[in-house]
Formats: sequence, structure tokens, C-alpha cells
Amino acid sequence: MKEKQMVTIKNTDGTSFEVELLTYLHSEDNQNTYIVYSKGEIVNEVNDEIVYISKLITNDDNTMSITEIVDDNEWLAVQSLLKKVANV
Repeated sequence: MKEKQMVTIKNTDGTSFEVELLTYLHSEDNQNTYIVYSKGEIVNEVNDEIVYISKLITNDDNTMSITEIVDDNEWLAVQSLLKKVANV
């Protein structure tokens, strides 16, 4: 079994939490990168795990931040990328 890769996400309020890094996605034009991660949250009796996808941003000081994907067209593009990875 593959060992979990954990990363720490720091909130804007200075608090941080650890998540499991599942994969990265790169846009078709290689202009954007997305992080796919889990907080280990299970939602129902069949043990479905909640998966999060955020846009990965490189800051001026070479640190990285994540941001919510709010544009509908960008979400459609990310869904397409995710389907390719999932072979759906």
C-alpha cells in the first residue's frame, strides 16, 4: 500500500492543518496547477471520503497558497482533468 503524503496548509489567520495530498492537476495550457487533497472526512455509511480541489498559487516570496476555484469555466476544465486521471 502506498504511503500517504501529508502536506500542511496554513490559513490566512495563521492556523494550520495537515491534509493528505492525493495528486496535482495541471491545466491543458500548463498555466494553472491544482491540488487534490483530503482532510480524512468520511460522509456516509459506505465510507465515502470528501476530496477537495484548490488552485495552487506561487506567491512573490516563493511560498505557495491555495485558493478556491470560483469561475464556472475553470471548474469545468478542472472536472475534465480529473476525469482523465480517474479514467472516467
